[in-house]
Amino acid sequence: MSRSAVEGFEIAFHASLCEPITIAGAPRTFAILNGTFTAVVTLGLQVPWLGLPLGCAAHLLAYALVKRDVYIFDALGRHIKHKTYLDA
Repeated sequence: MSRSAVEGFEIAFHASLCEPITIAGAPRTFAILNGTFTAVVTLGLQVPWLGLPLGCAAHLLAYALVKRDVYIFDALGRHIKHKTYLDA
């Protein structure tokens, strides 16, 4: 009988080591940027009726996207960096 693991070369691996860091379900960088934008609109411009719902809607959208695909923002960032191949 063959074994897939070699004796003595096994380590415990926790799932949190390979998952991206999120704040309330959204990626950390997006959550910090969204919170800063929401604070600027709400406190700086003194328009809380616009800033708070807009910030909550953006966070819920990010949460929904990350729930479907964890690496959606990484893929979007790479997509934006690449140049177009065809100059039509």
